[in-house]
Amino acid sequence: MFSSNTASSFFLSTICLTLLIVQTKSQLSSTFYDTTCPNASTILRGIIQQALQSDVRIGASLIRLHFHDCFVNGCDGSILLDNSANIQSEKDAAPNTNSTRGFNVVDNIKTALENSCPGVVSCADILALGAEASVSLQGGPSWSVQLGRRDSLTANQAGANSSIPGPFESLTNITAKFTAVGLNTTDLVALSGAHTFGRAQCRLFSNRLYNFSGTGNPDPTLNSSYLATLQQICPQSGSGFNVANLDPTTPDSFDNNYFTNLVNNQGLLQSDQELFSTNGAPTISIVNTFSSNQTAFFQSFAQSMINMGNISPLTGSSGEIRSDCKKVNGS
Repeated sequence: MFSSNTASSFFLSTICLTLLIVQTKSQLSSTFYDTTCPNASTILRGIIQQALQSDVRIGASLIRLHFHDCFVNGCDGSILLDNSANIQSEKDAAPNTNSTRGFNVVDNIKTALENSCPGVVSCADILALGAEASVSLQGGPSWSVQLGRRDSLTANQAGANSSIPGPFESLTNITAKFTAVGLNTTDLVALSGAHTFGRAQCRLFSNRLYNFSGTGNPDPTLNSSYLATLQQICPQSGSGFNVANLDPTTPDSFDNNYFTNLVNNQGLLQSDQELFSTNGAPTISIVNTFSSNQTAFFQSFAQSMINMGNISPLTGSSGEIRSDCKKVNGS
């Protein structure tokens, strides 16, 4: 048994620790800019709405930036930094090079926000807000974005190469990468549902079309008529940079058709189809639920986006608020 003094100090420590955990979780807040930049969300949404008029892919591109940011050192805007004397840009990491896009729209949002409320809204929060606006503007759910992240002073190119889930990886590997950042199987399936809009380059799935895993044959889990369509888009001798819709049914709408496609063996990427076609995987029942119930998918997706947005944010006096998302202040 504890002595009374030991017990008191033990319980005091426990209370302090509990408060610390609660405080850490509550450092982000949906009302963070309510007094310092009340129009932040409206300004950002307007710019994305305008960008969508000329580039229907931009919503998917912006949510991908947030995803690739959060999986590397947390949601800290590090993906936006260009190369410099001290920084090896994450833009040049294998998952990002020649494929991440939308940086110009982020810059336009930042310029508008700096004009309205200088030095207030972080680039990391622009990515979080941009993801929500992109989804809701294209027919998906809305959610209260938690805000108050600050921007990193450095990038982690090696981390981008090792931590971001890839299209050729096994479900086991991808699950491990989600687990490493505190996300579970439901988060994995729900967030994969962001592939309900956007495009992917042939080089990211052509391995499934002609010589899957060295067999000399296409991936057997690929629907045969869908295979023929994809072979037209991605000839075996092609450059690999043609693009196909991630969702062949409603390519520019945010809905649950991605999951219906998986059930019909029409997932584009190996990492997509594995969610449904890996024998005995815990993801299969979740895919079935989401394919038959869009509301369930939307609710899970919104919560999983909040969960992902909570990965290791810089808050308080850590990091900075960049005035230009591409570079550290004073550089």
